[in-house]
Amino acid sequence: MTTHLHSVSRRSFLGGAAALGSLVVMHPFAARAMGNQAHLRIMETTDIHVSVLPYDYYADRPNDTMGLARTASIIDGFRAEAANTMLVDNGDYLQGNPMGDWIAYERGMKEGDMHPVIKAMNVLGYDCGTLGNHEFNYGLSFMDKVNAGANYPIICANLVSGTELAANPRDDKLYAKPYVIMDKTVTDGAGAEQTVRVGFIGFVPPQIMTWDSRHLVGNVVTRDIVEAAAAWVPQMKEEGADIVIALSHSGIDNKKSDMMENASFFLAGVEGIDAVFTGHQHLVFPGAFDGLEGIDNTKGTIQGKPAVQGGFWGSHMGLIDLLIERDGNSWKVVDSTSEARPIYTRDENRKVNPTVENLAAVEAAVMEDHENTLTYVRTPVGKTSAPLYSYFALVADDPSVQIVSQAQIWYVKDLLKDGEYKDLPVLSAAAPFKAGGRGGPEYYTDVPAGDVAIKNVADLYLYPNTVRAVAVTGATVREWLEMSAGIFNQVEPGKADQPLLNPDFPSYNFDVIDGVTYKIDLSKPAKYTPKGEVQNADSSRIVDLMFDGKPIDPDQRFIVATNNYRAGGGGNFPGINDDVVVLSAPDTNRDVIVRYIVDRGTINPSADANWTFAAIDGATVLFDTGPKAKEFIADVKGVKIEAAGEGADGFAQYRITL
Repeated sequence: MTTHLHSVSRRSFLGGAAALGSLVVMHPFAARAMGNQAHLRIMETTDIHVSVLPYDYYADRPNDTMGLARTASIIDGFRAEAANTMLVDNGDYLQGNPMGDWIAYERGMKEGDMHPVIKAMNVLGYDCGTLGNHEFNYGLSFMDKVNAGANYPIICANLVSGTELAANPRDDKLYAKPYVIMDKTVTDGAGAEQTVRVGFIGFVPPQIMTWDSRHLVGNVVTRDIVEAAAAWVPQMKEEGADIVIALSHSGIDNKKSDMMENASFFLAGVEGIDAVFTGHQHLVFPGAFDGLEGIDNTKGTIQGKPAVQGGFWGSHMGLIDLLIERDGNSWKVVDSTSEARPIYTRDENRKVNPTVENLAAVEAAVMEDHENTLTYVRTPVGKTSAPLYSYFALVADDPSVQIVSQAQIWYVKDLLKDGEYKDLPVLSAAAPFKAGGRGGPEYYTDVPAGDVAIKNVADLYLYPNTVRAVAVTGATVREWLEMSAGIFNQVEPGKADQPLLNPDFPSYNFDVIDGVTYKIDLSKPAKYTPKGEVQNADSSRIVDLMFDGKPIDPDQRFIVATNNYRAGGGGNFPGINDDVVVLSAPDTNRDVIVRYIVDRGTINPSADANWTFAAIDGATVLFDTGPKAKEFIADVKGVKIEAAGEGADGFAQYRITL
C-alpha cells in the first residue's frame, strides 16, 4: 500500500538510510560456556507508546529517533548473535501518540479487532509482557480488548481486582496473572539441548490509582511493588523457576518509600530475582543514574543484579545477556552483561543518523493504520474562536500561552480534586516556545481561528514534556515571576527606543503564570541572571501581584501546573525543584491540550491581559517579531504597540510606549 508523506519519498521514510547490515558477533558467554553452562539472551522493548513507525504524527513528518519497526531490526540482529534468546515488553505500549488516540476515540475496539501496536508486536514473537501505567488511560475494557489480541502472556503481580487488598499478597484476587514460568530449551556449551525454567513476573506503578482514578477507582486497587514481589517470587521458586526475571514498568530511585513509583532499585534486592528489566522513566540504563550508590553503570547492575532500561518510543533495544550454569537439578546466573542499543546516532552537529532500517514485516502490519492516522491528525478535533499566535508572546499576554495554561489548569484540577490538595487554588505556568529568535522570522505559532487539527498542537507545544504540579507559597510565585522577568533589559525613564529583550534569556524560560495578575516594572534591574543566580537581591520588578483581586499573601499555598522540565529544576527557578512536586502526571502537555480541545469542542484562547508592563514616563522600547505580526497587532491587550520599521534578518521591528 502506498503512503503519502508530502515530499518525503516512501523509501526515505521507511529506511532513512541505506540498508545497514550488522556484523554477527558471538557473545563471549557463548564462546566460553562449558557443558554445564549456557548463554541466555533476553531482550526488552519498553515505553513504545504506539510509536510503531518512525513518524511524528503531531508534526506530521518522519522522525528517525523513534519506531518499533526500527527497534525490530536490532532484535533480528541480536537473535542472529545468540542461539538462546527471549523477547519481553515492559509496558506503556497502548497510548502516547495520535495512532493510539485514533483507535481509542475514533475507530474503537470491537471484539476480534486488532490494535496496530499488537499487530506489530505479534510479528516479533514476544515471550512475555507486562502492563504499564498508560495501558489504563482509555479504561479497563478497552485495555482488555487490546490485550486479547496479543499472542504472548501479559502479566502483573500488583494489580488487584475489587476495592481491597487481601491480608497476604498471595491471597489477592489479581486482575492478571502475576507471573508465568516457561520451559525454555537452550543449547549449552557442549552443543546439547537443555531445559531451563524461566519465570517472568510483572509490575505496574501503584500511582495508576491517581493518574487514572476515573477508570480504576471501584474496580481495582494496587499493591506496593516490592511487597508483591517478596510474596510471589518465593512461590515461583517453589513451582520450579530456575531463573526469575522481573518486568518492572517502574524506574530507578534509591531513596526508599512506601508505594514507590520508581521501585526497580529495591525490586532488584528481592531474594530470588535474577535480573530486572525497567522502564517508565524514559531513560537509558546502563548510562543514566551514574554515581548512585548500588548502581554499576559499567557492569549494568542494580544491587548486583543485571538490569537494563531501554529508552522510549523504540529509541533503544534493551538487552541482558546471562551466563547460566546448571547447579544440581537447577540453574543459576554466574555472570551477566547489559546494554541499551540505540536505533540512531547523532553527529557533531546533532544531526540524527539512523543505524537501522524498518523491519518490513512490522511496517506492513500497520501501514493501513498509519494511513488512517494521517487522516485523523489532519482532521479537525475542535475549533478555536480566536487565532492562536505567538508574535507578541514575549511582550504581552498571549493566546498561544493562554490555551496551554487553560488546558493545564483543567487537567491538574481534575487529578487533584479528591486528594489532600483539593482545596488549594490552581495556577498555571507556561512559556512561549516558538518566539522567533534563532528560529528566524517565521518561527512563530500561527493557527487561524476555526478548525484545529491534532497536528496544530505541535505548533502550540513543541516538546514532549509531561505535566507536573508543584505546591508553593505566594512568596515563591513572586520569585518565579521575578526570574521570568529577567528576559527584559532595564529601561531608563525618559529615553526613547531602548532594546527590550535580553538575547541571552531563552523564551522557554519566560513563564507567564495564569491565575494571578501582575505588572513588570522595567525601571528596576533584573533580580536574577538568565542562569537563575541572584544579581540584584534588593530589586523587585514584580509589582501589584494580585490573587482573587487582592494582594497575594506570601504565606498562602498554591498549586502551580507546569511541566517536568521546570518542576525538575530546569532553568534554575528559585524554589522550584523535585522537593515541591506533588503531582507527576503520566500525560504529555501536548496530549492534555488535545484532550482539552476535544472536551471543550470550541476553545477561546483570547489572552486576558493578566500581566502588563508598569508605566515608565517618557520611555519607549523596541523589539523584533515576525512580519506577519501586523495582522494581529490590533488584538493585543494591555500594551501600546506600533510598527517601527524593518528589523534585521527578515524580522519586523515594533515599538512599545511604556
